[in-house]
Parts: sequence; structure tokens; C-alpha cells
Amino acid sequence: MNSREEDMQIPEGYLFTDEHEWARQEDDGTITIGISWHAQDLLGDIVYVELPEEGEAVDAGEEFGVVESVKAASDLYSPVSGKVVEVNHGLDDAPESVNEGPYKQGWMIRVEPSDVTELEELMDPEEYASFVSQE
Repeated sequence: MNSREEDMQIPEGYLFTDEHEWARQEDDGTITIGISWHAQDLLGDIVYVELPEEGEAVDAGEEFGVVESVKAASDLYSPVSGKVVEVNHGLDDAPESVNEGPYKQGWMIRVEPSDVTELEELMDPEEYASFVSQE
């Protein structure tokens, strides 16, 4: 299995929103956020990603950025509330990283959550696979 095939899967250890963002809790308690393989596939070639600044607050279910592709622009919605502690600045020069590895090099922001119980509202991989199959 090559890297592209691995990214097409819905990986274990990730949680998903119905807006197709994913969240992964790291060992240090922060939450890494990106968009799913399904989302990047629907968008097509991503040409620009607008993300918040480090230190900004994000709210669960609220917009935190924009991703633009050759097909459309789409708002990004945070799966959790908290403070942005890291931004993937690599996407400034290489937004196509989101297409190439949405669960790896295409991650977008890392958040220090204010309420980790918000993760309980997200879909696990099995629920997300069912959700995507119904679209």
C-alpha cells in the first residue's frame, strides 16, 4: 500500500465532523485538526489555505479558516474550542500537501482544547465511513 492509498482510508484514532474536518488528540493533550481525504477529494486541487494565527481562540462548530481549490472555496470549522498553539505554515508554500496527505503533512492547526468533552460529539471512523457513504 502506498502513501496515497493509506490516506484514502479513514484512519483509526481520528474523529470527524459532519463538515469533514478531522481531530486527533496528541499525547500532550493538544488536538490536531485537518480535513478528511473525502473533503480534499471533493474539493480537487487545493491552491490556498487561510488559517488563524497562533494564539487565536477557536470555537467548536465555528469557522477558523478557508480552503480554496480549483473548484471552490470552502470554510473550515473547528471540531473543538480552544487556543491555536501551532499552525502548519508549510501549507503557505505548499497547499497541495492537503491533497497529498490530509492526515499527515496536510494537517492545519493544533489547538489546546478548553473542553475535551467536545470530542465526544464527533464521529469515530466507523460512524464517519457510514456518514460519507450516505452522501
